[in-house]
Amino acid sequence: MSVLREKLFSALPFLRPGESLLLRLLMIPNLFLLHAEGIEHIRQHQGALIVACNHNNAFESLLVPAFLVYHSAGRKISFVIDWMFGKVPLLGHVLNVMEPVYVYHKRSTSRFLESRRPKTTCSKDTVSLCRERLRNGMRIGIFPEGTRNRDPYRLLRARPGVGHIALGSGVPVLPVGIHCVSGRKRKKVHEFGKITLKIGKPIRFDDLSEAYRIADSSGALSGSKGNERNVLAQTAADRIMIRISGLCGKSFTGHLPDMNTQNKMGDFLKNDNLHNKEEICPV
Repeated sequence: MSVLREKLFSALPFLRPGESLLLRLLMIPNLFLLHAEGIEHIRQHQGALIVACNHNNAFESLLVPAFLVYHSAGRKISFVIDWMFGKVPLLGHVLNVMEPVYVYHKRSTSRFLESRRPKTTCSKDTVSLCRERLRNGMRIGIFPEGTRNRDPYRLLRARPGVGHIALGSGVPVLPVGIHCVSGRKRKKVHEFGKITLKIGKPIRFDDLSEAYRIADSSGALSGSKGNERNVLAQTAADRIMIRISGLCGKSFTGHLPDMNTQNKMGDFLKNDNLHNKEEICPV
C-alpha cells in the first residue's frame, strides 16, 4: 500500500487539483510499464533545470515526461515539441497542461492538423524562449537528438541548441537515459512496451559557460566569436550525449574538439568517460 501511495498519491503542490488528477491518471500505465533508477536526482533538485533525454518512440513521449513531472512534486517541465502535437484532440489538451515550448519549422503530414497551424507564431527563437523560462525558475525538457531514433545500438549526435540553452542560462542539465530495446539476438526499438529509465546526476558546465559568456559579450552572431560560441555549444551537447549514452546503453561517437580547442576551453573532459521520414528539429 505504501508503494502505491508513493507512485500515485504523492503530494503535488505545484499543480492545480485538475492537473494533479490528470497526472495521476497518466501515472497508472507507468506502474506496469516503467522501471526507474536514480529518481533521487530529480527529487532533490530545486529550481530551474534542463532535462535532456534520448528519444526512441512516440509512446515514451507522454509517459516519461509525466513520470518526471510527478517525481518533481508536480513542477512542470516545458518540453520542446513540434506544434502539431498540440493540435491533436485530447492529446493537445494533455500536453498544454505542461506548458510546452512549441517549434513551428515542420509541416504536418495530416491535412487536418496542417489546417490548424497557427498563422502567426512567437517572434522569439526556441533557444531564447527556453532561456527565458529558465530565468523565471522553470524547467525545460528536450530530446537533443531532435527526432525519434529507431537505432537500437547508437545515439544520434545532438544538435547544438541544447548547448546554447545550457551555456547561455548557466542552468544544470539532468541527463535521462531511456531504454526501449527488446530482443536478445536481433535487437530493436519497440513501439510499445516496457521502459527502463535511468536518471543521472545533474551536469554543470561552469568552465564552458564562462568561455561562452566571454564570446557572447561582444554580441556577435557570426564571425570568429559566433563560431566559438557554436563550438562551445556543440561541445556541451556532446558531453550531454556521452552521459546519456552511459545511462541508456546506446553508444555515442560524437566529434569532440581537438586538443588545442580543449586547452582554450579548460580541462572539461577530465571526468567524462565514453560508454557504450522526419525532419530533424534544429534544437
